[in-house]
Amino acid sequence: MTMVIKEEIGGIEIVCETGNYYFSPKGVDRGTRLMLETVPILEGDKVLDLGCGYGVVAIYAGKKVGGDHVVACDVLEEAVALTRENLSRNEIEGAKVLQSDGLKSIEDRDFTLILSNPPYHTDFSVAKGFIEDGFRKLAVGGRMALVTKRLDWYRNKMKSTFGGVKVVEAEEYYIFVSEKRAPYVHKEKKNQQIMSKKLQRKHKK
Repeated sequence: MTMVIKEEIGGIEIVCETGNYYFSPKGVDRGTRLMLETVPILEGDKVLDLGCGYGVVAIYAGKKVGGDHVVACDVLEEAVALTRENLSRNEIEGAKVLQSDGLKSIEDRDFTLILSNPPYHTDFSVAKGFIEDGFRKLAVGGRMALVTKRLDWYRNKMKSTFGGVKVVEAEEYYIFVSEKRAPYVHKEKKNQQIMSKKLQRKHKK
């Protein structure tokens, strides 16, 4: 059975066709809504909706930054097709929607924001792949945001992968936000680089 839902998130109206075989078919999941209300999508962001379902995050992002700055993916072929239809229904053009097991089919490595509501009621193998592969697909300075109802494992995994994590508790949910930082240069190595540059300038004189 399919249905059409109409909702407003942060002042943005979203209209979606859903079905009983999709996650949260009767309305936008509360966790997803809280994540979108908490994590800012900035002008110029390139956004990945990881595990797009019927496309709520992709639509919201498309209305914020334009469809050509949005990529969405899902493991289910039916979800990919429905997300494309819902993007069109919301008059968003230019978004890329791909069938992908996690991020395996995602070639871009310059995302500035990855948003996901992972399947946290299963084991952690899917979330582990999302976080580790998401780190590799982000540009330096890019952010990854997840929303779940489980705290410890996600906090520890985001921190170990990114080097830090901000956790926002909202109702019964936790929103995790981590930033991909520039590679750390050891102080001794940095001093060696400075000395090498000084010697190079000296020899040129």
